[in-house]
Amino acid sequence: MARTVGIGHQDFETVITKGIFYIDKASFIKEWWENEDSVTLIARPRRFGKTLNMSMVEKFFSIDFAGKGELFEGLAIWQEKSPDGDYRYRRLQGTCPVVSLSFAKVKAGTLQQPCGEADSGGQPAGKAGFRKPDAG
Repeated sequence: MARTVGIGHQDFETVITKGIFYIDKASFIKEWWENEDSVTLIARPRRFGKTLNMSMVEKFFSIDFAGKGELFEGLAIWQEKSPDGDYRYRRLQGTCPVVSLSFAKVKAGTLQQPCGEADSGGQPAGKAGFRKPDAG
């Protein structure tokens, strides 16, 4: 049976559970985790999968998705073993508090405009603890 090739999907769980064609980029989790960076900047062109990758990272680490390892079965990160044979990344799944903000749907002509439009789980940014810059 052929898999659906979806365009524009931004939620990792939806892509996996609906069987939408997905190129495994979960090795990013291992690379990012092992680099121990304080800050990570992901700068890629539009339509390059940034939001889907961040959704994948959220689903992997977030305590809200603890016990949902089945989303990663068959992906490289789930098969990854440490030298002692332990599946260390399986133990990391669902163990961290995660704050996820997406600016994917924000369209603005000035820096001030997006402050009220950021998507933070369905809440306008002003209601999610953001403050609009002072005009002046």
